[in-house]
Amino acid sequence: MEKTPLPRRADFRFFEPLRVRWAEVDMQGIVFNAHYLMYFDTAMTGYWRALALPYAQAMAQLQGDLYVRKAGIEFHASARMDDSLAIGLRCARIGNSSMSMAGAIFRGDQWLVTGELIYVFADPATQTARPVPPALRAAMQGFDAGEAMTEMRTGDWTTLGEAAAAVRTAVFVEEQGIAREDEWDQADHTAVHAVATNRLGQSVATGRLLQDAPGVARIGRMAVLRPLRGTGLGEQIIAALEQAARARGDRTVCLNAQRSAEGFYRRLGYAPYGEPFDEVGIPHIAMRKALAAG
Repeated sequence: MEKTPLPRRADFRFFEPLRVRWAEVDMQGIVFNAHYLMYFDTAMTGYWRALALPYAQAMAQLQGDLYVRKAGIEFHASARMDDSLAIGLRCARIGNSSMSMAGAIFRGDQWLVTGELIYVFADPATQTARPVPPALRAAMQGFDAGEAMTEMRTGDWTTLGEAAAAVRTAVFVEEQGIAREDEWDQADHTAVHAVATNRLGQSVATGRLLQDAPGVARIGRMAVLRPLRGTGLGEQIIAALEQAARARGDRTVCLNAQRSAEGFYRRLGYAPYGEPFDEVGIPHIAMRKALAAG
């Protein structure tokens, strides 16, 4: 009988990093077996994030939801307190209304555990099975094939205003509590806007580019939907706006960063200047960066 090949890290495009906490180990000093299911379930949340699909909004648009039909785990070796783990997931099969997710847990390159999660796409009101929507099927298959999960567009307010406004309303108005009248201004109509959209056509991140003075650009209204932060979308928006600034000959780009995001902009080469200040009741710091010719 031909043996099933052992899972390797190279079998997976997606990994969710986790570190074993004290509360997850048993009296033997190893991870209690039920927690491995939690690890795979936590990784599924990261998997949707990697697909740039904010789960609740995506399922609402697809008019369904996913329900677990079967979950299985096979143990090979144990994880211990403070181990750094990588939880790999990939879509192994999509049927008419069900999908099978194959998973493996690694410590470094050492395989510890394999798992299988089988979901059924169903009507959330009746929980009766429905066919997996073609857009969801294409996104999952495309991700494992190495395809990009988002499309970046730049343009004016007439072209991208509706998409940009959806993200800004969710982030600034609904999440941060900024008054609607403080969010919208006439600068939107002269700015260059960048918008990232996912495979369902949903806008998930945005930003805008103004011009302070000849050769000096200003980035503002940076927003990424909360479920998708930390996935690189913010960096992609910044890169698209910086490219637009270079294309029109700007040499410097400035921005007013919320203090909570200062580290993010520092990593992208921005340096603070001046004194901190409040804007619409939120602490900010001015930052700038010299643009290399591109």
